[in-house]
Amino acid sequence: MKKRCYSYLYFLTAFVITIHSTLHANEFDVPLEHYASIPEKSMFAMSPSGNKVGYRTAKDGQDAYVVVDLKANKMVAGVNVAAIDPKTAYFINETQLIFVVSQYTSIPGYEGKHHVSSAFVYDIESKKIRQLVVPGKGVYDGQTRLGRVIGISPDKEHVYMPLYVQRGRSRAVYSVTKVALNKKRVPQTIALGTPDTIDYFMDKNGEVLARERYNNDSNLHSVEKYVDGDWVEVFSENVPLRVRSYVGVTEDRKSLVSLASYKNQDAYFTLSLETGKFSEPLFVEPDKSVNSVVKDINQVVYGVRYEGFKPSYGFFDEKQEKLLSSLQQAMPENTFRLTEHNSDWSKLLFYVEGKGMSGNYFIYENSGFSALTSARPKFPGSMVHPVIETSYQARDGLTIPTLLTYPKSKFATKKNLPAIMLPHGGPESYDRYGFNYMAQFFANKGYLVIQPQFRGSDGFGWKHKLAGRGKWGQEMQTDLTDAVNHLVEKGEIDPKRVCIIGASYGGYAALAGATFSPDVYKCVIAINGVSDLDLMLKDEKFDAGSDHWVVTYWDKVIRSSNYSDSFLDDISPINHVDKVQVPVLIIAGREDKVVPYYQSKNMYKALKRADKDATYTLIRNVGHHFRHAEMRVKLLQEMDTFLNIHL
Repeated sequence: MKKRCYSYLYFLTAFVITIHSTLHANEFDVPLEHYASIPEKSMFAMSPSGNKVGYRTAKDGQDAYVVVDLKANKMVAGVNVAAIDPKTAYFINETQLIFVVSQYTSIPGYEGKHHVSSAFVYDIESKKIRQLVVPGKGVYDGQTRLGRVIGISPDKEHVYMPLYVQRGRSRAVYSVTKVALNKKRVPQTIALGTPDTIDYFMDKNGEVLARERYNNDSNLHSVEKYVDGDWVEVFSENVPLRVRSYVGVTEDRKSLVSLASYKNQDAYFTLSLETGKFSEPLFVEPDKSVNSVVKDINQVVYGVRYEGFKPSYGFFDEKQEKLLSSLQQAMPENTFRLTEHNSDWSKLLFYVEGKGMSGNYFIYENSGFSALTSARPKFPGSMVHPVIETSYQARDGLTIPTLLTYPKSKFATKKNLPAIMLPHGGPESYDRYGFNYMAQFFANKGYLVIQPQFRGSDGFGWKHKLAGRGKWGQEMQTDLTDAVNHLVEKGEIDPKRVCIIGASYGGYAALAGATFSPDVYKCVIAINGVSDLDLMLKDEKFDAGSDHWVVTYWDKVIRSSNYSDSFLDDISPINHVDKVQVPVLIIAGREDKVVPYYQSKNMYKALKRADKDATYTLIRNVGHHFRHAEMRVKLLQEMDTFLNIHL
């Protein structure tokens, strides 16, 4: 393959990135702040022609989004985005981008704070930025999702956005609105919804094609097609928990694309809007989970992305599938994540991590790669600690895929290392192969970092995920113990120097490690962790209603079929603090709405009442995720101090 470089991108790193750097750096001289920092380059987008790219740059106190014209060899626009802090960005035409913003904020007239999304349009030529929809004047002011676009009009002058539209003084229904891109106007309602409408799909002509409904009282999940001004039911099923999701449309707009299970695996199907019949299962891969679909702004689905440690892809177009498969096979120690593509798929933008890379962007065109930039220029390839994929057998014979991050200077010997057990959150989530800032930080401090994909983890097929149902604090926990024992038997880790650290469900696993396997770990750090499962489920019922699908989901994941009165108490760490034998650090975000901070505070109080060695740190203005650099600095400092004392 050819290698080229866009040397005119003067604001990017001005060198062709080599796959395996020959630079040398002292393993222990990287400041903590470098690990805590967010990537300097992120949020890449590509215009429909592929002639422009945009990206977010955060460096030296600046936070901007810039746009580059690749043909003209220059930057053509830039805007300060610090005030709005966008989470995603994408082109809708050659001159305009959409920024999707999500903020944890208060809503006038409503109690508490909420996660509120909004969409802003940025015009490259005028350099102006404007919020597309503002609550009021028919747009219900109590809604939190104001950032979703489901299509663009044929004349490229409007976008279609599903919004709650005010009907009467106390009634709002989820409807399709038409929003002007170039003028500030009140959104025009083009399809009025029902109280149980949850999604819409558009056709090629800017007309509403279909809608999805789910009635939480009757448990009826249905799809309706819009025909001559009337809604006609295409398919329906009665389910207490939605068993399929509708994620987009086929290119001909004759079918919806749906995700559902098939023989205990993820699979996609097409639902014909003419016949109401589903296709045979598509994109079915043993031992793989489908993470997401690859689709455009009009919700046209081109394929899927499978996950696991490394992403892989399945496409309706076999040529695209073969291309991505060949790239991954050519460099098995790196990941190729398809980030963007132009409208005719002649240009592809990849984010690559792994051996010798902390995260680099490339454009693939005409069978050749062009290096753009590194997301983390402070971490050249020589400073990336090695990550390997491995597995071990749990005590019942189940294979547990695992990532191990080694201190670079110890990789050759792998003997008697201090270790960090780092279970992921979710729990139906998984770890990715690549640059994990926390794993890299701990490796740089000399620890071997262990990331088992315990039963119940997503990413490795439905069988592996379903094996965790009803196993919190039990087999899901002993899977972690088995990882420690496996590495002790190999002589790679020192059993007297193992600490368990986790966030969210990983925080629960850390607290469960302290209470249910107190002889395995020498210290424990729980970040935004659940300590009381009975309280957790009561909170969910209070917030959503006892018959809500969210409550049904957690019942399936945590209880499975075990409804004994004592089950939740038995697997809640807060009820077993008397078993704790090691120091425990509990960290909580004050604004966490996923796992409220009082789960952590209550656990700390219970530990202190039992006269245990416990420390509690409440970090204000932080939610469930530590997304910003200053938050991560505080988090890493707290953990580093604790580990220096206790491990």
